[in-house]
Amino acid sequence: MATEVVMPQMGESIAEGTITRWLKQVGEKVERDEPLFEISTDKVDAEIPSPAAGTLTQVLFKEGDTVEVNKVVAYIGEAGGDAAAPAPAEAPKQEAAAAVAAPASQAASSAPAPPQPAAPAAPPQAPAPQQRAAAPPPHSPAPATQGTATPQPSAPERPSAESTAEELRRTRSSPLVRKIAAEHNIDISQLEGTGASGRVTKNDILSYIESGSALLPQEAAVPAGRADAQGLRAPSQPPAAPPPPLQPGEGDRVEPMSVMRKKIAEHMTMSQRTSAHVATVYEIDMTRVHRLREAKKAEFQQRVGTKLSYMPFIFQAITQAIRRFPVFNSQVSGDQIIYKRDVNLGMAVALDWGLIVPVIKRADDLSIAGLAKAANDLAERARAKQLKPDEVAGGTFTITNPGVYGGLFGTPIINQPQVAILGVGTIEKRAKVITTEEGEDLIAVRHMAYFALSFDHRIIDGADAERFLSYVKEILEAGQFTV
Repeated sequence: MATEVVMPQMGESIAEGTITRWLKQVGEKVERDEPLFEISTDKVDAEIPSPAAGTLTQVLFKEGDTVEVNKVVAYIGEAGGDAAAPAPAEAPKQEAAAAVAAPASQAASSAPAPPQPAAPAAPPQAPAPQQRAAAPPPHSPAPATQGTATPQPSAPERPSAESTAEELRRTRSSPLVRKIAAEHNIDISQLEGTGASGRVTKNDILSYIESGSALLPQEAAVPAGRADAQGLRAPSQPPAAPPPPLQPGEGDRVEPMSVMRKKIAEHMTMSQRTSAHVATVYEIDMTRVHRLREAKKAEFQQRVGTKLSYMPFIFQAITQAIRRFPVFNSQVSGDQIIYKRDVNLGMAVALDWGLIVPVIKRADDLSIAGLAKAANDLAERARAKQLKPDEVAGGTFTITNPGVYGGLFGTPIINQPQVAILGVGTIEKRAKVITTEEGEDLIAVRHMAYFALSFDHRIIDGADAERFLSYVKEILEAGQFTV
């Protein structure tokens, strides 16, 4: 008996996954729990282990294919057996599943066509809306004229097909897709999906919005007559169509975007469209934190079992500031602000193939040691593709650290649906003017860093951002941490 290998559901809201790489080829031996293939989802990249030991006998999807969760992607034969295909009994089951997922129009076209009566003469110029209203749906045969005995399909078949399409497009689209649709007043059932079984994917709906076919949320919500009065002006013309593809020149190298690269691009452009991005930058004296870290890092490594970096101190300063200014731990839902109870810090981790943001849950409850252990563990497992779906979900505030590469500061893009993100620049020695307790000014060498805060100006005022970052500066420059 062959063992089915299915696309796992990597989280409650995940409906599909993209196979990025097969780690075994057909005919190769595989051990139970040995990595079999890699997938990429909206939340996480992961290696999927083999459910059984044996021989990989058949692969049903190639690299780059997007597959619905719980769908069979491969078969593993018993150890020592040959690489035969699965039993023919599997074919009817697969055909039946394909028949359910297929559009109803295909089912209708394959059925014998009922006899067609002579069509009555059409009115000379019937209005287009009436023609559309009277026309039968594309998946059902044309209605018979009165008095003609024409076989009719059974009543339950048509609603079944319609409900299947609705389920695929509405209930089985990801929560992110449904959220974007709600924000832009888009009816998902009207879109042509390219996902599994016709599902509308995030790329589908973002492409639809980019094309200018959908109104922006504020344009749809504000009547045209009141747009000027409320300061929201509808554009005089629809957004420009996306530019045509560029033609590579001689000697240029062209390679397709990876799945992760596509998802990052979609998420970043969506964030720029959603939030009113503003940034403020503070220079913070990290000298006291530096001295504390240097004095404690050897003992900390021996006692806690992990290295002590600057980030746990920054994490703790941020959680304290969030508790004082809770709007930085909120989300926007229409015209409402949702203040999140838990402080879940996202930490951007650079990978060789992209970027991922694992989340430290309830970071405000953790000590410096707890924050260090959580951060180092998540970063290591992110680079090894061993994160679980819930470990990259639920973030309420994100911190990114370009300073590890020497960058002074940048203006990071907000990680939706959050409302702020902090960028930490490199911590380096600089000559600074300091004032002694006696009021004397001196030039001294200090460990300094730039902290750049990008925030959503829809709900965060500039004064609030300044108070927030000023409080972070106060905590870090005081250096009063328990290690």
